[in-house]
Amino acid sequence: MLNVGKLEEGFVLDHIQAGKSLDIYHLLQLDKLDCTVAIIKNARSNKMNKKDILKVECDINTLDFDVLALIDHSITVNVIKNGKIVEKKALAMPKQIKNVIKCHNPRCITSIEQELPHIFYLADTEKDIYRCKYCEEKYSGDSESSLK
Repeated sequence: MLNVGKLEEGFVLDHIQAGKSLDIYHLLQLDKLDCTVAIIKNARSNKMNKKDILKVECDINTLDFDVLALIDHSITVNVIKNGKIVEKKALAMPKQIKNVIKCHNPRCITSIEQELPHIFYLADTEKDIYRCKYCEEKYSGDSESSLK
């Protein structure tokens, strides 16, 4: 049995789709923080069969909820204080996301004007489809390469 020590302060990202924890680690830029991070891959789960878990020992305010929700809004965020879960946060798809998704349309103004921010808005909540604010190019979450 694997035993990962308990956190005193920080957060636990639970119910991550198996195999996605390293993507989340990099997209949340946890590698740039000076804090302890435990990545648990392919943990047994009654609900999901297999899941990944991230345990992070740092302030919850370092977490970008929009990026996390964009990746997978079914992830549960458990806030830990004094070794106990004090809050469970559910994620909601952000209405707008800035400089996370990159537009790949060669005719988009963002490919010409390099300093222009990449802004996508949630166009279809049922299908989790985002569209570029400038050219309406669709991003549906299928391609990891579209994420910066």
